[in-house]
Amino acid sequence: MQLETLAIHAGQPADPVSGAVVPPIVLSTTFERAADGSFPSGYIYTRSGNPNRTALEQCLAALEGGADCAAFGSGLAAAMSIFQALAPGDHVLIPDDAYHGVSRLVREVMAPWGLEYSIVDMTDLGAVRAALRPNTRLLWVETPSNPLLKVSDIAALAEAAHAAGARCAVDNTWATPALQQPLALGADLALHATTKYLGGHSDVLGGAVVARERDGLFERIRFIQGNGGAVPAPFDCWLVLRGVRSLAYRMRGHVENAGRVAAFLSAHPAIERVHYPGLASHPGHAVAARQMRGFGGMLSVEVRGGEPVAMALAARVRLFTRATSLGGVESLIEHRASVEGPESRTPPSLLRLSIGLEHPDDLLADLEQALAALP
Repeated sequence: MQLETLAIHAGQPADPVSGAVVPPIVLSTTFERAADGSFPSGYIYTRSGNPNRTALEQCLAALEGGADCAAFGSGLAAAMSIFQALAPGDHVLIPDDAYHGVSRLVREVMAPWGLEYSIVDMTDLGAVRAALRPNTRLLWVETPSNPLLKVSDIAALAEAAHAAGARCAVDNTWATPALQQPLALGADLALHATTKYLGGHSDVLGGAVVARERDGLFERIRFIQGNGGAVPAPFDCWLVLRGVRSLAYRMRGHVENAGRVAAFLSAHPAIERVHYPGLASHPGHAVAARQMRGFGGMLSVEVRGGEPVAMALAARVRLFTRATSLGGVESLIEHRASVEGPESRTPPSLLRLSIGLEHPDDLLADLEQALAALP
């Protein structure tokens, strides 16, 4: 079945008890045992399993073409499970442009625990190969990256990882399975902050790890899920699954609108640089065109005049909302460096834009009036 069909039907049969077409929310924390001590429903305690979580995991595994999925209470909890599935003394490669929460997690939590790491430009295959060590166990790939929208060649990186005896995990949050399927390109794991496009409405927090194979690494992730307890609530799973049903169609709107906005801003004299892989001038355009079915709904711009002018532009928009996060139906704008803090590697002139599903003419008009008001 095609992705549009899987998003509606995978893991979501009609309820066998009531016949409800929409799966009911099962809020119970515990489940009855049979007289012989068994659990005929397959559920024991909601930390270890819940019907709503099962439905979400089955759906996301189907969308990514994976063997299994483990859902978590946030994207960072999902990322944490992957790093915790490794061992102290193991080495990982992380991108030089990555979500600052993951970079901070590795630097401030996992490194003191004993995980070794190196930072590398994942768009430079030679640099990646040179950074591999005998104890490298994981390549962490983020493509398109946050916030510079660098595009990395997933197939080439997965091949390099496997040749070195390592695994390849891809943060697929920005692309979603509607636009990119890392497992089909050779990656071992696909990570999602389901908070973003999968939920799609800025009203639920969640994360997920989808595995290409149900191997020892994934079984360790599943063990950490159940015993660490960073699991999503049943209602959160229900909300994400509701959002997933419209994912394919929403992403088409996000991509179309983002392309319009990127083209407009790239031609404006107040904008020094637009980071969007859909532009032919983007250094990763050819790779993105090869491994993606659309260029995404995110873009970043560097404003001439530095941070003061960038902040002034963000202050003058009327339709865009100044807020963190992305992937909802509403358009957001954010000065990224001030959010990331003093350790930020983001240019101070950069604004990150999450392009929503408003009419593109209205978005362009808002940006045009804000740019016209700049000093």
